[in-house]
Amino acid sequence: MKLAKDIGIAAFAVAISVAAVVKPTQAALVNYDFTVNATSGDRPSQYFGSFRYDDSTLSGLGEETLSVNNGLSILFDYLGTQYTEASDFDYPSSPVVNFTNGNLSGLSYLVEDRFFIGNDPGNPNTGGTKFYSILSGDLLSTTEVGTVTYSKSTSIPEPMTLGGIAIAGAMALGMKPKKKLIVRL
Repeated sequence: MKLAKDIGIAAFAVAISVAAVVKPTQAALVNYDFTVNATSGDRPSQYFGSFRYDDSTLSGLGEETLSVNNGLSILFDYLGTQYTEASDFDYPSSPVVNFTNGNLSGLSYLVEDRFFIGNDPGNPNTGGTKFYSILSGDLLSTTEVGTVTYSKSTSIPEPMTLGGIAIAGAMALGMKPKKKLIVRL
């Protein structure tokens, strides 16, 4: 009877562990770092930023876009000022991140009279890998001054995944084999 109980507990712990680890459609907060390498313009240098989004609505098929409504948040240090997603000219409908078949195409981020990150200033909702300096309030008065590179940092699983792992670990600890007491005469 004791063996059946231990096997049942072990099976339950394994099922929770597998469900928590294997479920690939589990939503996660995905983090990216980006580096702007400005090679021309007034202040050539490297500038650093990061963004995060919730990937639960991504299908991985075709062209997809995520915005602030999908938890997109941005931090970017440029010329001594820290910019956020709320700094975007069209906030809250922009900034956005674009994907092609599940792969990041880039960020589209416009801060009026400062800079634009994307591929085409004429189509500011298409993310990309180019960095533009904006000379005036007119978006078409941009000058390409550098490139942007992206690197994925860590993904933070949803609390349900972490909870499942914690429960499975606690159950495994509770199943330590017990020493038998031997009585000698």
